[in-house]
Amino acid sequence: MAEPVIRSILLDIEGTTCPVSFVASVLFPYARERLASYLETNQGDPEVQALLAATQAAFAADPNPEVQALGQGSPIPGQQQLPAGETQSPLVAYLQWLIDHDIKFPALKELQGRIWASGYANGDLVAPLFNEVSPTLQCWHQDGYQLAAYSSGSVAAQQLLYRHNQDGNLEGLFSHWFDTQIGSKQATASYSAIAAVLQLEPAEILFVSDALAELEAASAVGMAVRFSDREGNPARDAGPFMAIKSLADIELP
Repeated sequence: MAEPVIRSILLDIEGTTCPVSFVASVLFPYARERLASYLETNQGDPEVQALLAATQAAFAADPNPEVQALGQGSPIPGQQQLPAGETQSPLVAYLQWLIDHDIKFPALKELQGRIWASGYANGDLVAPLFNEVSPTLQCWHQDGYQLAAYSSGSVAAQQLLYRHNQDGNLEGLFSHWFDTQIGSKQATASYSAIAAVLQLEPAEILFVSDALAELEAASAVGMAVRFSDREGNPARDAGPFMAIKSLADIELP
């Protein structure tokens, strides 16, 4: 029986098409520093009010001792402190704590996306894609492969990154975008759901990621997978999967 033909390429972003350092060292600090001013400027926006209400509910229910200390106005060891005489709302401090601990809270992701949108629009932010990403994506698109992105960052944040990078607007090369709304990236059910949306058999999809647990979940439902082994990635163990140093290393029929 013939091997299934790959028809769609599903790509992780951080550590796969863009350096991990851009997210951790540029995007997160950019949003963190501007949270207070953004919320003050947009406090009358009903959508922002709804995001803050969701954050307040999570803040009140969070059992973490550090979070409880924030609610009481106590400083947290290791957290950046404000200059003497300056104050900050506990809610902003909680959002910053979530950023510092890389917690995937939906309301925070939405607020970060809004702040990043402004930064991309005014030129503060330009995404540094790996050098081969743009020509490889364009080649795959021209050859008829369906391109999709799957990241823990929101769909809006994914689209901003591909719209504002050193190689120009690449957003139109992608037909589908997935974030954790479809499920955890470590859950096999997420990849079955993605295959259903793409209207393909899992074996017709190639998933590329730098996270071994994600590849294991995708492989378990029958997807072809490749491990992205980039310099600077925190994990370099490909497990039983084929590793690549560049998207250009991927051989497709």
